[in-house]
Amino acid sequence: MIVAGFALLAVGAADLVRQFAPRRWIGYLTVAIILLLLGSVSDALLPMIAALAIGALWVWCMPSERRAPLGFWPAVLLGILVIGAVVWLGPRQESGLIGGIWELRSPFGEVPFDLAVLSVGAGVFLLESANLIVRAALDGEHTWRPVDIARPSAAGESESTVTAIAPPLAVTTDAAADPIDLTGPTGRVDPRSGFKGGRLIGPLERILVLILTLAAAYPILAAMLAAKGIVRFPEISRDGETGARAEYFLVGSLVSWVIALGAAFLVWWAAHS
Repeated sequence: MIVAGFALLAVGAADLVRQFAPRRWIGYLTVAIILLLLGSVSDALLPMIAALAIGALWVWCMPSERRAPLGFWPAVLLGILVIGAVVWLGPRQESGLIGGIWELRSPFGEVPFDLAVLSVGAGVFLLESANLIVRAALDGEHTWRPVDIARPSAAGESESTVTAIAPPLAVTTDAAADPIDLTGPTGRVDPRSGFKGGRLIGPLERILVLILTLAAAYPILAAMLAAKGIVRFPEISRDGETGARAEYFLVGSLVSWVIALGAAFLVWWAAHS
């Protein structure tokens, strides 16, 4: 269990650093020192070193400035790893130095240290890392069409056209983002262009899904998901014959929800193991 918690915490912290830290190397170094200290006092230094290695591989496989070369397959491998760590490794009997002073109670009972780390790691992962997975899934489903763009003519030359590759319409980079034009100068999608609302709404949505699922508040969860569809219905209804907006909305929303529900399953399984 502790391996899964540390892995999610390292990956999520690395993505938050490269998204918000002005100097990434300072942020990476600070996070690494804090996590290594946490692993030392919890008698889990080797699992923490392995988690930091997983975080470094994640940053390399899932770049934030360009399209992910491996798509969302790194997320699939990470999911298999953390699920296997929770299901087969189970909880530890001892938590090192911090185990002697750790005491955390909730309405559902006492929360062990390993379970708390897993819960925090899942929450941190849902903030920014899940956004990268959603964007990778949308990039994988993106289709392109050739368009003719008029090229201005020079003095004494006739006007000509060049063929470029452009998306059929504006797309979203997150399940909850507003439709935006992501086409760059080369005709390819820039995954960061105009990505404003979705960067906040998407994480909030996933955290709510995680909390409501763990609290067994399924009617509220269903109402929230239905309300999202109602809010987006006017936009989807203007989709025309292509259905591209509806496809992107469904793909982004389903991937986002699956990530949040998967995190809730991990925490639930760990709490009942």
